[in-house]
Amino acid sequence: MVKRASPERESRGGRPKIAVVDDEREVREALADYLASEGFEVILAPNGLRLVSTLQVDRPDAILLDVVMSWIDGIELCRALKRNVEFRDIPVVLISGHDRADLEHAEDAGAVAYFEKPLDLESLAHTLRDVTAKRGT
Repeated sequence: MVKRASPERESRGGRPKIAVVDDEREVREALADYLASEGFEVILAPNGLRLVSTLQVDRPDAILLDVVMSWIDGIELCRALKRNVEFRDIPVVLISGHDRADLEHAEDAGAVAYFEKPLDLESLAHTLRDVTAKRGT
């Protein structure tokens, strides 16, 4: 059986849209470059406040969210997104430069995956493809 992509995804030529949220510009841009080279459409936000305003007009298929950020950390932002009926269905993948102590908090917050920095970019891209494909079915 062939699974059909959602109409929203078809309108973008089959490219899943990922929101990358990291307060370090270099990290954000490096992730955007890599993900774009892997066939993703990427939108960028430097913090949770910008992400929330972006979600109102440009809904991603998944969110890649740094744990350590100003204004609100990624775990708290993930919890807030999962409490919001409009956004709770968007998969969140958390990334952190901290040790695996954040993993339990990430799972409790509702994240679908957690990656430690330095990132294994191939595994990250595979995970993002997997979670966005599940949303499109």
